[in-house]
Amino acid sequence: MPTPISVSEFLDFSKEHPVFDVRSPNEYELGHIPGAHSLPLFTNEERKVVGIAYKQVSREAAVNLGIDFFTPKMKTLVETAKKINNGNTFLVHCWRGGMRSGSVAWLLELYGYKVYLLKGGYKAYRNVVLEKFEEERELLILGGRTGSGKTLILHELEKFGEQILDLEKLAHHKGSAFGGIGEEPQPTQEMFENELFFELSKIDKNKRVWVEDESNLIGSRVIPQSFYSKMREAQAIFVNIPFEARVEYITNEYGKFNKEDLKSAIQRITKRLGGLSAKHALEAIDSGNLKYAFELCLAYYDKTYDYGKSKREKESITNFSFDNLNVEEIAKKIKNI
Repeated sequence: MPTPISVSEFLDFSKEHPVFDVRSPNEYELGHIPGAHSLPLFTNEERKVVGIAYKQVSREAAVNLGIDFFTPKMKTLVETAKKINNGNTFLVHCWRGGMRSGSVAWLLELYGYKVYLLKGGYKAYRNVVLEKFEEERELLILGGRTGSGKTLILHELEKFGEQILDLEKLAHHKGSAFGGIGEEPQPTQEMFENELFFELSKIDKNKRVWVEDESNLIGSRVIPQSFYSKMREAQAIFVNIPFEARVEYITNEYGKFNKEDLKSAIQRITKRLGGLSAKHALEAIDSGNLKYAFELCLAYYDKTYDYGKSKREKESITNFSFDNLNVEEIAKKIKNI
């Protein structure tokens, strides 16, 4: 018989054994346990048909339909699972830990595999994910105006043994209007939260962790409110880098990308940038004067960033000023805070 186990046990076992998500492809794409393999019992359309039968006819009618869909693909499901893993232990889950995961678990055990079922299914996992963001932990916020190289500094701190959490990496976005250029498509909101949970689970909550200062939105992904509130209340370390050094960094960082992508980013913030400044920035890009275009954009972002900084408690802020963007030097100095 398959063995039902808790979310914590399931996640511990997943470090050594493969996880099979037997929900439909649409459910999996919306969000799944990081590293889980999609092994759908039903197609999207089949799941819809079974659901309608359950609601409009009866449970028995839905079960009979499910059996009709399941039977022809039994051999294929086992062969697919075997290709993914040569071991003899599988972890299986569906939405609520019901008939879908139970059916696939029964089938795999019929073939001699040891199967563990996620008690409560993916729904139970999501509850644990959301609870994780409520945990108390010591956060140190790394702040600085746009172009201060905060992500570079963050990873330099990691080299010095500090714990870090790179939210922009999880969101596939660098935060500004230009932040999506050169990045993979952003994950769904649910998947972003699942990945954040996964990273937080690897961090020792009894030791401090550095997090880059962000607004509550990174591109179109929202930092969970409970975690974001903790970010806003945490001690903040601000690095002040001269304007020219930041312009140079941004120009080197984004100047390599397609001009049309850069212009599209500016057009998205035209209203906030101001019509005249936006017009001049677009003309500068067309003429190849990227430095001037980014100077105009940074002037806007500096005002926005300074406003956000002013909303923090002054006693929670420690400022460090540097003559240039020397990432190693900055990390060395601020890590001893």
